Amino acid sequence: MRMIDDITNFIFLEDIPPGDGISMEQKHSDVIFIPGGSYPELPERAAELWKAGYAPYIVPSGRYSVTVGKFTGAKSKADVYGKDYATECEFYTDVLLSKGVALDGIFPEAEAQFTAENARFSRKILDGKGIHPKKAILCCKGYHSRRCLMYYQLNFPETEFLIAPVYVDVTRENWYRTKRGQEKVLGELKRLGTQFTPELTPEWQNVKRKV
Repeated sequence: MRMIDDITNFIFLEDIPPGDGISMEQKHSDVIFIPGGSYPELPERAAELWKAGYAPYIVPSGRYSVTVGKFTGAKSKADVYGKDYATECEFYTDVLLSKGVALDGIFPEAEAQFTAENARFSRKILDGKGIHPKKAILCCKGYHSRRCLMYYQLNFPETEFLIAPVYVDVTRENWYRTKRGQEKVLGELKRLGTQFTPELTPEWQNVKRKV
Protein backbone atom coordinates (compact mmCIF):
# COMPACT_ATOMS: atom_id res chain seq x y z
CA MET A 1 0.00 0.00 0.00
CA ARG A 2 1.25 3.46 -0.84
CA MET A 3 0.41 4.75 2.65
CA ILE A 4 2.73 2.19 4.22
CA ASP A 5 5.46 2.90 1.68
CA ASP A 6 5.20 6.65 2.30
CA ILE A 7 5.43 6.28 6.08
CA THR A 8 8.30 3.81 5.75
CA ASN A 9 10.33 6.06 3.47
CA PHE A 10 9.74 9.08 5.70
CA ILE A 11 10.58 7.46 9.03
CA PHE A 12 13.34 5.02 8.05
CA LEU A 13 16.42 6.78 6.67
CA GLU A 14 19.36 4.85 5.25
CA ASP A 15 22.50 6.44 3.88
CA ILE A 16 24.79 3.65 5.06
CA PRO A 17 22.66 0.48 5.24
CA PRO A 18 23.85 -2.44 7.40
CA GLY A 19 26.52 -4.40 5.59
CA ASP A 20 26.97 -1.68 2.99
CA GLY A 21 30.35 -1.25 1.38
CA ILE A 22 32.57 1.73 2.11
CA SER A 23 32.80 4.59 -0.34
CA MET A 24 35.64 7.08 -0.19
CA GLU A 25 33.14 9.92 0.18
CA GLN A 26 31.52 8.34 3.23
CA LYS A 27 34.91 7.62 4.77
CA HIS A 28 35.60 11.32 5.21
CA SER A 29 33.14 11.98 8.03
CA ASP A 30 34.39 13.86 11.07
CA VAL A 31 32.42 12.20 13.85
CA ILE A 32 29.92 9.43 14.64
CA PHE A 33 27.03 10.26 16.97
CA ILE A 34 25.11 7.66 19.00
CA PRO A 35 21.92 8.92 20.69
CA GLY A 36 21.17 7.31 24.06
CA GLY A 37 19.56 3.91 24.47
CA SER A 38 19.89 0.42 25.89
CA TYR A 39 20.74 -1.69 22.85
CA PRO A 40 24.42 -2.63 22.38
CA GLU A 41 23.84 -3.06 18.66
CA LEU A 42 24.14 0.72 18.25
CA PRO A 43 27.66 1.15 19.69
CA GLU A 44 28.66 -2.14 18.05
CA ARG A 45 27.70 -0.66 14.67
CA ALA A 46 29.47 2.60 15.50
CA ALA A 47 32.60 0.63 16.41
CA GLU A 48 32.51 -1.14 13.05
CA LEU A 49 32.30 2.19 11.25
CA TRP A 50 35.10 3.66 13.35
CA LYS A 51 37.41 0.70 12.73
CA ALA A 52 36.62 0.85 9.00
CA GLY A 53 37.80 4.44 8.94
CA TYR A 54 34.54 6.29 8.50
CA ALA A 55 35.36 8.86 11.21
CA PRO A 56 38.03 9.40 13.88
CA TYR A 57 35.70 10.19 16.79
CA ILE A 58 32.53 8.81 18.38
CA VAL A 59 30.20 10.73 20.70
CA PRO A 60 28.08 8.31 22.77
CA SER A 61 25.34 10.30 24.47
CA GLY A 62 22.89 9.59 27.25
CA ARG A 63 22.29 9.50 30.98
CA TYR A 64 19.09 7.48 31.20
CA SER A 65 15.47 7.91 30.19
CA VAL A 66 13.74 10.81 31.88
CA THR A 67 10.64 8.63 32.23
CA VAL A 68 12.46 5.81 34.07
CA GLY A 69 14.95 7.72 36.20
CA LYS A 70 17.77 5.19 36.04
CA PHE A 71 19.63 3.00 33.58
CA THR A 72 18.03 -0.45 33.66
CA GLY A 73 20.68 -2.38 31.74
CA ALA A 74 21.16 -3.81 28.28
CA LYS A 75 17.95 -4.75 26.49
CA SER A 76 19.76 -7.37 24.42
CA LYS A 77 22.96 -9.41 24.78
CA ALA A 78 22.74 -9.15 28.55
CA ASP A 79 24.95 -12.22 28.77
CA VAL A 80 27.73 -10.20 27.15
CA TYR A 81 27.03 -6.75 28.60
CA GLY A 82 25.66 -7.61 32.03
CA LYS A 83 27.57 -5.09 34.11
CA ASP A 84 25.96 -2.56 36.41
CA TYR A 85 26.18 0.63 34.36
CA ALA A 86 25.23 4.01 35.81
CA THR A 87 24.35 5.65 32.49
CA GLU A 88 23.65 4.88 28.85
CA CYS A 89 26.90 6.65 27.99
CA GLU A 90 28.89 4.41 30.32
CA PHE A 91 27.22 1.38 28.76
CA TYR A 92 27.89 2.57 25.21
CA THR A 93 31.50 3.44 26.05
CA ASP A 94 32.13 -0.02 27.48
CA VAL A 95 30.74 -1.62 24.31
CA LEU A 96 32.89 0.64 22.12
CA LEU A 97 36.04 -0.19 24.08
CA SER A 98 35.26 -3.91 24.01
CA LYS A 99 34.97 -3.70 20.23
CA GLY A 100 38.37 -2.10 19.79
CA VAL A 101 37.66 1.63 19.69
CA ALA A 102 40.52 3.65 21.18
CA LEU A 103 39.73 5.57 24.35
CA ASP A 104 40.99 8.83 22.85
CA GLY A 105 38.53 8.38 20.00
CA ILE A 106 35.54 8.49 22.36
CA PHE A 107 34.02 11.75 23.60
CA PRO A 108 31.39 10.71 26.18
CA GLU A 109 28.30 12.78 26.97
CA ALA A 110 26.53 11.47 30.09
CA GLU A 111 23.83 14.04 30.94
CA ALA A 112 21.21 13.88 28.16
CA GLN A 113 17.85 12.32 29.04
CA PHE A 114 15.99 12.59 25.73
CA THR A 115 16.77 12.97 22.05
CA ALA A 116 16.80 16.77 21.95
CA GLU A 117 19.37 16.79 24.75
CA ASN A 118 21.44 14.08 23.04
CA ALA A 119 21.93 16.46 20.14
CA ARG A 120 22.24 19.66 22.18
CA PHE A 121 24.74 18.30 24.70
CA SER A 122 26.77 16.52 22.01
CA ARG A 123 27.17 19.91 20.35
CA LYS A 124 28.54 21.31 23.62
CA ILE A 125 31.03 18.45 23.88
CA LEU A 126 32.40 19.10 20.39
CA ASP A 127 32.38 22.88 20.78
CA GLY A 128 34.47 22.44 23.92
CA LYS A 129 37.03 20.51 21.90
CA GLY A 130 37.01 22.95 19.00
CA ILE A 131 35.56 20.39 16.62
CA HIS A 132 33.05 21.66 14.06
CA PRO A 133 32.09 18.71 11.84
CA LYS A 134 31.43 19.27 8.17
CA LYS A 135 30.09 15.73 7.83
CA ALA A 136 28.82 13.37 10.52
CA ILE A 137 27.24 9.95 10.87
CA LEU A 138 24.18 9.27 13.01
CA CYS A 139 24.15 5.70 14.28
CA CYS A 140 20.63 5.15 15.63
CA LYS A 141 17.69 2.76 15.62
CA GLY A 142 16.06 2.64 12.21
CA TYR A 143 12.64 3.87 13.30
CA HIS A 144 14.29 6.66 15.33
CA SER A 145 16.34 8.01 12.44
CA ARG A 146 14.03 10.78 11.19
CA ARG A 147 13.59 12.34 14.65
CA CYS A 148 17.29 11.98 15.44
CA LEU A 149 18.12 13.76 12.21
CA MET A 150 15.70 16.57 13.06
CA TYR A 151 17.36 17.29 16.39
CA TYR A 152 20.96 16.82 15.33
CA GLN A 153 20.50 18.87 12.16
CA LEU A 154 18.97 21.73 14.16
CA ASN A 155 21.97 21.69 16.50
CA PHE A 156 24.52 21.26 13.70
CA PRO A 157 22.95 23.30 10.87
CA GLU A 158 26.20 23.46 8.87
CA THR A 159 26.84 19.71 9.05
CA GLU A 160 25.94 17.12 6.41
CA PHE A 161 24.53 14.00 8.06
CA LEU A 162 24.64 10.39 6.95
CA ILE A 163 22.31 7.92 8.65
CA ALA A 164 23.67 4.49 9.61
CA PRO A 165 20.54 2.74 10.94
CA VAL A 166 20.48 -0.24 13.28
CA TYR A 167 17.60 -2.71 13.18
CA VAL A 168 17.04 -4.76 16.32
CA ASP A 169 13.45 -5.95 15.91
CA VAL A 170 11.42 -3.23 14.17
CA THR A 171 12.49 -2.90 10.53
CA ARG A 172 11.44 -1.20 7.32
CA GLU A 173 9.90 -4.44 6.14
CA ASN A 174 7.96 -5.55 9.21
CA TRP A 175 6.96 -2.50 11.28
CA TYR A 176 3.32 -2.51 10.19
CA ARG A 177 2.86 -6.23 10.85
CA THR A 178 3.08 -6.11 14.67
CA LYS A 179 1.52 -4.00 17.39
CA ARG A 180 4.96 -3.07 18.74
CA GLY A 181 6.15 -2.00 15.29
CA GLN A 182 3.07 0.12 14.71
CA GLU A 183 3.39 1.76 18.11
CA LYS A 184 7.06 2.59 17.55
CA VAL A 185 6.75 3.94 14.02
CA LEU A 186 3.43 5.77 14.37
CA GLY A 187 4.65 7.08 17.72
CA GLU A 188 7.59 8.64 15.89
CA LEU A 189 5.22 10.34 13.47
CA LYS A 190 3.31 11.82 16.39
CA ARG A 191 6.46 12.97 18.19
CA LEU A 192 7.81 14.63 15.07
CA GLY A 193 4.68 16.77 15.00
CA THR A 194 4.42 17.57 18.69
CA GLN A 195 8.14 18.07 19.38
CA PHE A 196 8.86 20.40 16.49
CA THR A 197 8.08 23.42 18.66
CA PRO A 198 10.05 26.42 19.98
CA GLU A 199 9.85 25.01 23.51
CA LEU A 200 11.48 21.69 22.64
CA THR A 201 13.58 22.78 19.69
CA PRO A 202 14.76 26.33 20.50
CA GLU A 203 17.41 25.91 17.81
CA TRP A 204 14.57 26.19 15.28
CA GLN A 205 14.24 29.88 16.15
CA ASN A 206 17.83 30.44 15.03
CA VAL A 207 17.13 28.66 11.75
CA LYS A 208 14.03 30.79 11.10
CA ARG A 209 15.95 34.00 11.74
CA LYS A 210 18.48 33.01 9.09
CA VAL A 211 15.86 32.23 6.42
